[in-house]
Amino acid sequence: MPVSIPKLMAQTPDIILKELKSKKFRPLYFLHGDEPYYIDSIAEELENKVVPESERGFNQFVLYGKDTDVAGVLSYARRFPFMAERQLVLVKEAHRLNGIEQKEQQQRLEDYALNPVPSTVLVFCYHANADERKSYLKACNANGVVVQSKKMYDNKLPDWVGSFCQHEGVKISPKAVQMLVDNIGNDLKRLSNEIRKIMVNLRVDEGIDATAIEKFVGISKEYNVFEFQKALMHRDVLKANQIAAFFASNSKDNPLAPVLIILFGFFSKLLLTHAARDKSEKGLAVELGVNPYFVKDYLLAARNYPMGKVVNIIHYLRESDGRLKGLDGTSIPEGELLRELVFKIVH
Repeated sequence: MPVSIPKLMAQTPDIILKELKSKKFRPLYFLHGDEPYYIDSIAEELENKVVPESERGFNQFVLYGKDTDVAGVLSYARRFPFMAERQLVLVKEAHRLNGIEQKEQQQRLEDYALNPVPSTVLVFCYHANADERKSYLKACNANGVVVQSKKMYDNKLPDWVGSFCQHEGVKISPKAVQMLVDNIGNDLKRLSNEIRKIMVNLRVDEGIDATAIEKFVGISKEYNVFEFQKALMHRDVLKANQIAAFFASNSKDNPLAPVLIILFGFFSKLLLTHAARDKSEKGLAVELGVNPYFVKDYLLAARNYPMGKVVNIIHYLRESDGRLKGLDGTSIPEGELLRELVFKIVH
């Protein structure tokens, strides 16, 4: 009689991390996706919680995909812990596991997943997006858990930074959040590391503000993307050109591509500001998906840039992106492209 495999249940990284903090363990974890932060965070939590430190020498095994295969992993998983309640078998770089894409090996994994050793916690850290329709993954979910760690959309990053800081017990200003996001992007590992680095240097009663970002993250106080966007928003020709010149002379630390992405996001939201029926602070905050603190900036920019001008600016940004990638068959220095773009935006 065939074994009935339940449908995959939606499990988020946050749910699993909450379980682990309360020491609730599953016999099998399959962690996959294109965002390494949550895969690594869950794996680290399991390493710290499943086996007491005094028992790890005999009951905690870290394997690497390129050095083993499915059969080798399962031979560890089927062992029993040595004078302990449980053992941990952690497979890092599981996407490189020999034979993981072969049906025969997937069948072996499926068979184990349907009847796992209850005293073993088997963890696969698969740093790629796996096909959850595969029967072996459905089997992994039958007695364990399958978690996908997805790359975070840029518009979700400010909320993520705010939540992370709240979890770490530190306050952060909206401007500081935006500076981190604008200058670091959607690298959650680096964002979390930078926040923790700042926290080490703060007093107990101190929060993270723009000054702390400038001091401890190494972002220039005057010449950064946040200030560049602000200069354009105010249509401050002199300041915008000064920052553009600084970026041009330090192109390695200030590449043009991320700047274009940030400006495209800003002017796209500015277009929504013009089109919005509800132009109240609350209404625009919801419409734009931004902290209400920044709504006044969009209202100011809307006064400085009529809708027709904003449409043209978005066209200039797309055009600059294409030229940066050499789509027009020419090679133009980034600094020259940026200076030309600034001229088109503010005039």
